[in-house]
Amino acid sequence: MPRSKKSKARGGDKCPQAQGQTQSCGGAQAIAAAEEESTTSSLQCEDSTQSLPGAESCSTSQEPQRIPTIAAAAVFSYTRSSEAFDGQYKHRALAYEVPPFTETPGTDCLTRKASLLEQYLLYKYKMKQLMMKEDMLKIIHQSHHDRFAEILKRASERIELVFAVELKEVDSVVPCYNLVSKLKLPNNGRVRGGRGLPKTGLLMNLLGMIFLKGNCAAEEDIWKYLGTMRVYAGRKHLIYGEPRKLITKDLVRLKYLEYRQVANSDPPRYEFLWGPKAHLETSKMKVLEFLAKVNDAVPSDFPTYYEEALRDEEEKAQGMHAARPDTTVKVSTPPRDMLSIIIPPVRKYVKFLPPDRKI
Repeated sequence: MPRSKKSKARGGDKCPQAQGQTQSCGGAQAIAAAEEESTTSSLQCEDSTQSLPGAESCSTSQEPQRIPTIAAAAVFSYTRSSEAFDGQYKHRALAYEVPPFTETPGTDCLTRKASLLEQYLLYKYKMKQLMMKEDMLKIIHQSHHDRFAEILKRASERIELVFAVELKEVDSVVPCYNLVSKLKLPNNGRVRGGRGLPKTGLLMNLLGMIFLKGNCAAEEDIWKYLGTMRVYAGRKHLIYGEPRKLITKDLVRLKYLEYRQVANSDPPRYEFLWGPKAHLETSKMKVLEFLAKVNDAVPSDFPTYYEEALRDEEEKAQGMHAARPDTTVKVSTPPRDMLSIIIPPVRKYVKFLPPDRKI
């Protein structure tokens, strides 16, 4: 085994350069760490989800309504495994004692390989480096090269559930990828400058809770919800830094959240609403689709919120039409039965040609 690891690490030294960044050193380190990484916990959202607190109050139907849930343990799992992954380079003691990965009867080989790719993708994102297909093929081993597309799909989908970032191909000549934030947060979802993991998933979950709470969520409910993710006010988080500053200052300053005092509250109480940039860059339907994926469902499985999201889509469509009064083409709102067919978002692949290639 030591010989195998050494040879694979040397193989990473041959990684090509992309966008002016030297990939060889980081690629070799990431490959070696991914091969040694045996602490990744599988994201089993259906077994580790928590209902959003107080969401039941949004339902007006007499029949029991299915409530979207959140992957409460998912971020904590990634926090632990990310810290273990980083520790292999920094040679420092881990803040958590991470149990070794043990293969169970329900853990197939492809799931294990996908877990290794997850760690590689997140590490390269954190280091602000592109993800090279050559490196990933070395990680999953030659015997699984014919299943590469399936393994990469599994890994990217599970990362998307937690961090709300999409894997996109940025070069097809020298195949490489990047994780791109679903929202236009600064520094590709990191919010603050420098390296780090995306904050987009946290924001999408906050927007989801605000939606499910009737488009306005009390601050105490927000922190109760975040507590299920092991995110606490005043306690520095490995991924999010100081959560209170991130949520009540940074995301408010960026206009993704609105944070205001409840009228006539004494002592003062505060509540959260969607900010103008959240309304501009996403929608209730997109947020519901995000929560539905966590629940291995579709938006229509949550009829109360689905109907509200449909109304929101219709109002936006009508508003866009009204904003262009001089158009000569009449655009009608699609009938409700057509809107009820929810199609998963299509991933757009952005491809950049090398500077020396002629079109």
